[in-house]
Amino acid sequence: MSELNSYCVGSYRNVMEYAQQVSRYGLSKMPPLIISCAITGGQHGAEANPNLPETAEAQAQSTYEAYNAGASLVHIHRRRPENLSLDSQKYEEYMEINHLVRAKCPDIIINNTCIGGRIIDIEGGSVSPLLNYSLKAKPEVASLDITTTTVRMKMKARKPPLSGRDEDYTKKFDYILNDEDAVEILRQMEENGIKPEWEMYNITDIKRLHSLVAANKAKGPHWVQMLFGGNGVQPSAHSLILASELLPADSIFSVIAIGAAQTAISTMAICMGHHIRVGLEDAVYYAPHELAKSNAQLVERAVRIARELGREVATPAQAREMLGLDKARQY
Repeated sequence: MSELNSYCVGSYRNVMEYAQQVSRYGLSKMPPLIISCAITGGQHGAEANPNLPETAEAQAQSTYEAYNAGASLVHIHRRRPENLSLDSQKYEEYMEINHLVRAKCPDIIINNTCIGGRIIDIEGGSVSPLLNYSLKAKPEVASLDITTTTVRMKMKARKPPLSGRDEDYTKKFDYILNDEDAVEILRQMEENGIKPEWEMYNITDIKRLHSLVAANKAKGPHWVQMLFGGNGVQPSAHSLILASELLPADSIFSVIAIGAAQTAISTMAICMGHHIRVGLEDAVYYAPHELAKSNAQLVERAVRIARELGREVATPAQAREMLGLDKARQY
């Protein structure tokens, strides 16, 4: 394989070099495509798609199927066993699901959600503790939402046999990550041997990463995932190109395209030499009016598109090398 820095966005910014490479080789000289799979998420659940896995056992099985389909990284939200509509706040429960996934998938990269900042309750006049519940479970990678955002999400009632929410309601999500909290979360990640996944919602979030790099708080290669659609940046080629140009040169860039935008934006990213995330957290439909059958089905389509375009799909070992990770962590 090539040197690590040849996998970073800085290698794909020169338009003429990119054009000459594509003219001669197509996408065959691009870095192997890292496909992440977000299997469940922490907002909508099986009320949005009955094929979305909620229990720890169902998530582990769904991860196994996505892994066999070609995913090299799994993004995990552990749901509370007593109320599957909510995220767990116990690291022991994250440790349990990490163990179940590792038993089925010996080398997949395990990424637990962390979030990292705080939720503001405007009506109650309170601010949550740091959202860092998963870090003591020592995932190999953990997401840090390096943003400040506000969104109102329409949540459907969970009708029997589901439970946890009897009526439709609007969830208020007011989130902030200040500089001090970002540094503290990074310290905790380093203490637990965890690589941060910089999860970005806006183009301006890139400035925060540059600031942390300048302050020597963030060390490359930087694993960056940006939301396109939903409560993220507008899903367009212009947004994707601009983000690619603004990121630190030693970044490995992956797109999270939400809903109907998933296939189009993912395909653009594949063509540009970047990486992608798919899964039922981000899109519950496979096509208009057609619910996705599984996480594996979404991974299979991504693999099929990449191969049709002539780009290699990364194995977990290749993804680990690109991200600078050690051998698979045991739980």
